[in-house]
Amino acid sequence: MVNHGSWESRGLGCRYKTFPRCQFFVCQLSHIIVLYWPAFIMYATLKSFGLASILSVAGTSAASGGYVVGPTLQTDILAAAALGKLTLHAAQNRDTSTCTLDNVAIRREWGSLSAADRQAYTNAVRCLMEHPSLLDPLEVPGAKTRFDDFVAVHINQTFSIHGTANFLSWHRYFTYAFEQALRSECNYNGYHPYWNWGKYAHNPLNSPVFDGSSTSMSGNGEYVPHNCTDGLPTGLNCIPPGSGGGCVTTGPFANMSVNLGPIAPTLAAPGVVPASSLFAYNPRCLRRDISSWVSSNWTTDFESYDLISNYTDILSFQNRMQGDFATGFYGVHTGGHFTIGGDPGGDLFASPGEPAFYLHHAQIDRVWWIWQNLHPETRTNAIGGTITLNNFPPSRNGTLDDLLDLGVVGPAAGVLEIRDVMSTIGIGGGPLCYIYV
Repeated sequence: MVNHGSWESRGLGCRYKTFPRCQFFVCQLSHIIVLYWPAFIMYATLKSFGLASILSVAGTSAASGGYVVGPTLQTDILAAAALGKLTLHAAQNRDTSTCTLDNVAIRREWGSLSAADRQAYTNAVRCLMEHPSLLDPLEVPGAKTRFDDFVAVHINQTFSIHGTANFLSWHRYFTYAFEQALRSECNYNGYHPYWNWGKYAHNPLNSPVFDGSSTSMSGNGEYVPHNCTDGLPTGLNCIPPGSGGGCVTTGPFANMSVNLGPIAPTLAAPGVVPASSLFAYNPRCLRRDISSWVSSNWTTDFESYDLISNYTDILSFQNRMQGDFATGFYGVHTGGHFTIGGDPGGDLFASPGEPAFYLHHAQIDRVWWIWQNLHPETRTNAIGGTITLNNFPPSRNGTLDDLLDLGVVGPAAGVLEIRDVMSTIGIGGGPLCYIYV
């Protein structure tokens, strides 16, 4: 057992403990077919005309609300197959589950939500920014709001939740905790949306996520002269300066105050300097430098499809997802963060201070969820890696018994073992009860 020390006293969470098992979800395959029938029909049509090769072509496809979205049929088909296999796996592993077709939460893509549903989400996020922090102000003076509490917990655990065995499970639980806070503290009635990168990879600035409208996650920062952004610690593939770099002044998060960080800033713009200490109060504007150069290289649907299809063990899968920095490869994880860039979006430590962080990590979770459920018997509990960032310093391998402790932002389920969040429908234990469509 690890000594929790000052982490526990601050409410910032640790990583190790045991909790009771939850239950199972049983779904009807007919409902799954209905949800994904358009993807199956489109695929069958393409095959019948000998046009299946279109699936691997980068570019754009059907228009949505005046915006031309990129093709995501490759991963849509994988998602449909994963959901079907999960259905059968759940039926074969049923017990006294409370997660059922009637109460399972459905997470949907941002662009598929109605205007009212998008605004309900951003209103709830802004609500968290108005509620006071639950952290000790003497220990974490920079945390002024409940939104800041999430940032502080992430800052505190950064070195033990990236490049580690718990990277995917920790962020799954963290995003779930954020969703639960929106629902329990801010009366949000929906479930957490995700940002399907492939739909918008060739034009993120004008996408429904970042177009700056009242139904977006706000737009780009105002233009300020700046140098390229070193998104990777190796200095390779420095990101060309975009049309932003300054404060975000449009959309729901216009003129937002960021209070914590940056700890390791990457935006090379005047005034962006590290905070005086890890939890210092450092009020400033939200900055973005949205980059289609990053998104069109590392977050296309093909990148997600390749990751899910060709990296068949958990270690190679999560390593590819997080990027191969020695070769200049961002991967979908780092690529998503640096599609947004800016401050704190480009800071490994304080990145949850960027409101779009949670849409990005819901998509990270969705990609893992698809990968898991294409082979649920062998992949649901697959875990690999150590408990330190890229095994520095060298450490033991992570296990399913390791703890996920989110401190003051932890939901009602409290401190869990990793095994308790490996299934999003409670197979094998845990409180989760959601799927992606």
